[in-house]
Amino acid sequence: MLKLIPLGGLGEVGRNLMVLEANDERLIVDCGVSFPRADQLGVDVIAPDLTFLRERPETVKGVVLTHAHEDHLGALTLLLRDFDVPVLGTPFTLAAAKHRLTEAGQSAELREFEPRARVRVGSFEVEPFRVTHSIPDAVGLVLRAEGQTVVHTGDFKLDGLPIDGQPTDLSRLEELGAEGVDVLLSDSTNSEVAGTTGSERVVEAAFERWLRTCEGAAAIALFGSHLHRVVHAVGLAQRLGRRVVILGRSLQRNVELAQSAQLLRIPDGVLLSTDRVAEVPRSKLLILCTGAQGEVRSGLSSLVEGLGGQLMLGSKDLVIVSARAIPGNEPLIGAVVNRLLARGVTVVTPAMDPAVHVSGHASRDEQRKVLEVTRPKAFVPIHGEVRHLRRHAALAQDVGLGGEQIRVITDGDVLGFEGGRLHDLGRVPSGLKYHRRESPGEITETTLLERRMIAEAGLVTIVAVLQRLGGRVLHTPTAHGQGLSSDESAVLSLAAEGAALELKELTEAARGDDQKAREALVRGVRRVYRQVLGARPTVQAVVVRV
Repeated sequence: MLKLIPLGGLGEVGRNLMVLEANDERLIVDCGVSFPRADQLGVDVIAPDLTFLRERPETVKGVVLTHAHEDHLGALTLLLRDFDVPVLGTPFTLAAAKHRLTEAGQSAELREFEPRARVRVGSFEVEPFRVTHSIPDAVGLVLRAEGQTVVHTGDFKLDGLPIDGQPTDLSRLEELGAEGVDVLLSDSTNSEVAGTTGSERVVEAAFERWLRTCEGAAAIALFGSHLHRVVHAVGLAQRLGRRVVILGRSLQRNVELAQSAQLLRIPDGVLLSTDRVAEVPRSKLLILCTGAQGEVRSGLSSLVEGLGGQLMLGSKDLVIVSARAIPGNEPLIGAVVNRLLARGVTVVTPAMDPAVHVSGHASRDEQRKVLEVTRPKAFVPIHGEVRHLRRHAALAQDVGLGGEQIRVITDGDVLGFEGGRLHDLGRVPSGLKYHRRESPGEITETTLLERRMIAEAGLVTIVAVLQRLGGRVLHTPTAHGQGLSSDESAVLSLAAEGAALELKELTEAARGDDQKAREALVRGVRRVYRQVLGARPTVQAVVVRV
């Protein structure tokens, strides 16, 4: 029996990781991260929980990557700490993976594959096929094992005129439909969007329209991975006689990777380094930058600050925000836009001109087309929140699949395929793992809760100096506050007195126990704040023995 086990990406947007199991061997498709909410303090990325895979590491035979977005390969370094397995992908995807591994001081066996060429990984036969997305070298996958054929679309859309000239390989999908597809796994991101997703050519035309009216410097803020948009922006700059400045670490890195993979060719004399901006008339500048989500320390934020004094945007300048707002980022984007508008900069967002951004994901008519040409015996919607998955499942029913042929599953569910039938096989551990980029350690839910409590209520540190051998108090407790209001700070001395009283009520033997002494200090501080102000700051007790 072939089993499908999602550990990320189903029931959420991002953090994609799908496990296929056959003949007691496992193949991983993608290994991505998602990004934290504002209340997940000190977290850079959220990775899948790999507990299920770690229970039997010898069964994992390889990782196949569909494309180079962070939500599909950003957790690869975490996975490869525990699993010494090959990683398969297209040249650009593997170049991005190698860069991530090098940054982390790691290495792995990287195997390139080409669309329509079959390769074997353990019990699995893998055949990639070309798809159009917002990043070069993206593929879907045909996965064969246990006599079953699974089509995994990856992230895709059906753009008839893609910037790189590589449309989604519908003819191969039609061939597979004729051969017989047992299971279709299809991108659900835009399942609530009617019609078809616009072509990137629409954005190209919109950029040209706005840039031709701009008398000063022009800037386009976009995702650092949106290299197709970089391609036509560079071509446009060349046609209009503008020099291109690239701002933002991720965008600079991806441009360099694309150039090394010969997927992006920038003519000599078009690129301009930031230290030479003053040498070029403002009307001859086109700045491509990160920061479309209002991120701090992004390329756009450096422009808002004046690029180190070299370029302060003003009344004749233009900024195009070429990305949709990720839910929750609207206040950040609004703050940046307001600062630009206050200087007289013309700012264009998708809300003002929808043509300055199109999605990289298929809308409902395109999803319908894939269902129709593949004619699967079973359908499992992937990549999306539950509402996206259910809407995609309803579309499959509309196309003609029966309810018994469709299954909406989420992270941790185990689904089996055998003889054209679906089997629900229970659940495995799945969940969220919080990390900082530069640290291999995990940030726990308890740590996040403590950080939220400190952020919301402030921190009081109470320090007592006690005799090393015994429990005599050598110095009256002192209280220090951080993140407190003026009223809360005024209570610190009373809180120290309350802590001293609680400590005094302990026996000398109890004061000799660090844990009991700390608990008494915390009780005293909390009691005073509760009685005087009704406040509940986070309290940390420190016992010093001398």
